[in-house]
Amino acid sequence: MRIVLLGTTVACVIGFRGELIKDLVARGHEVYAFALDYNQESSSRVAKLGAVPVNYAFSRAGLNPIGDFLNTLRLKRQLKRLGPDVVLTYFAKPVIFGTIAARLAGIRRVVGMLEGLGYVFTDDPAGESLKDRLLRHVQVSLYRLSLPLLERLIFLNRDDPKDLVERHGLRVKESTVLGGIGLDLDRFNYSVPEINPVTFLFVGRLLKEKGINEYVEAARLTKERFPETRFLVLGGLDEENPGGLSKKELMLLVERNVVEYPGYVEDVPEWIRQASVFVLPSYREGLPRSTQEAMAMGRAVITTDVPGCRETVENHDNGILVPAGDVQSLADAMAHFIENPDLVVSMGREGRRIAEERYDVRYVNSSLIAFLEGPQSVGALKNSV
Repeated sequence: MRIVLLGTTVACVIGFRGELIKDLVARGHEVYAFALDYNQESSSRVAKLGAVPVNYAFSRAGLNPIGDFLNTLRLKRQLKRLGPDVVLTYFAKPVIFGTIAARLAGIRRVVGMLEGLGYVFTDDPAGESLKDRLLRHVQVSLYRLSLPLLERLIFLNRDDPKDLVERHGLRVKESTVLGGIGLDLDRFNYSVPEINPVTFLFVGRLLKEKGINEYVEAARLTKERFPETRFLVLGGLDEENPGGLSKKELMLLVERNVVEYPGYVEDVPEWIRQASVFVLPSYREGLPRSTQEAMAMGRAVITTDVPGCRETVENHDNGILVPAGDVQSLADAMAHFIENPDLVVSMGREGRRIAEERYDVRYVNSSLIAFLEGPQSVGALKNSV
């Protein structure tokens, strides 16, 4: 079969689809990986995975009706020339406009995957703006047009189909909750966590909706009681985003010894290995990859009781759930681990067990491949479960 994977950035192709590409190629399929930002080096890396890298034009975010319409027509022509048997679209804009382009190109089989609903579907503890309500209305209208064209729509958590499809009365032929996009458990291998001192780690873009503000405020409170505690922050700044932490604010936090920020790092597993507890106080996620990685490496988790995040934690078994936007509850959870360091180890061990059971890339990819290969493979998958 000729299969197109249609996403956004090359980083996502390599980081999140690399194992899937290798598995598809091993089964004899031709794979074309579409992304927006290929260069010579990234094209070479994707080619080494076994896929053909293909650039296409689209804006990653925002809505520009004329630009999106023209880019959809260009993408339609690219897909028509290629003539794939099936297209997998993933992330919001590819699921909307990539699906429309594929069907206009005469491609009968399109599978979509929404790895989260995005910030316009996120409940902000500070309240919802008129702009967010309007954007959500526009996005739902576009989903109403595109989702019925899919053979199957894949979600990562149980809340997203309720909040999108059921709440808005959208029509979908088939839907599935996958429960994660899969991890290489050999790369993210277990190690006993360091507890002297207890070290907390945040990994993610430094944005309001990721909970970075709550993390640093809870760090301040915790440092007052337990000054030896370490707080690590890994992730990129996005100062153009109104909810982003500024470089000036971040450097001030570093100068005051509230957090440690090593800047851009490539070896995330090594930093997880240095941590005792992983913290993600996000307002909403699909199913956070960073949390799955931390669990696989045996780290207890503090995260929020919101869609996507709550899927990763069995409360007080492998971590602690706290309300979104609640700095004091977050600080209390941190203090609980500092005062009970044995829980860091026992909850981390349980997190590894859950990761082995739910997030092994081999099991996840077998499901995705079955959906792409078609009804016969899906039937075989059901019979094997």
